[in-house]
Amino acid sequence: MSELTIWAYDWVPDGPRGFVRDLRLRWACEEAGLPYRVESTPFKDRSEEHFKHQPFGQAPWLTDGDLSIFESGAGLLHLAGKSEKLMPRDPVEEAETLQWTIAALNSVEMVSVPWWFLEVSGTKDNGLTGWLESRLDHVERVLKEREWLAASRFTVADLLMADVLRVEKVRAFGDRPATESYVTRITDRRAFKKAHADQMAHFANAD
Repeated sequence: MSELTIWAYDWVPDGPRGFVRDLRLRWACEEAGLPYRVESTPFKDRSEEHFKHQPFGQAPWLTDGDLSIFESGAGLLHLAGKSEKLMPRDPVEEAETLQWTIAALNSVEMVSVPWWFLEVSGTKDNGLTGWLESRLDHVERVLKEREWLAASRFTVADLLMADVLRVEKVRAFGDRPATESYVTRITDRRAFKKAHADQMAHFANAD
């Protein structure tokens, strides 16, 4: 088996710590029991080698032997392909999991991230508020009716959706008890706690 390596920034400011997206890949590996290691790439002075792996100069990226994958969503799907704990093999359950994984990225995060940015930058008229409210309300309706998003169990879709929704400002935006219970329950998993603690220690060691 080839060695999985998660490439993370060597350091980030305090604000993003615990939310930088290498955590998603760490968490997935921990859930699936996949052996992996973490290597650092400079947060500052990004090299040509960095851009060869990540054309936007971001992190993380994942290497699996000679294979290099950028974007955390793509990395998660690659890892899910290695473990039935993350992605069911039943065709119907696999399709359910895949659609909710993409929904976390395309229907929720694509709205929540720019909304969050406008909020923290103090923009007086955040035109995305109604859009985000609608998306979160749709998720709330779904989570009132089910414990998991797909396959009647934890999958990579829950990992990603919970990671998108756990941002403090997003969690505090409206009263959505089913969503809050869901995020609390998913992030109480041992694998998340270890991945989170490891990321925080990784950045703290660089201070």
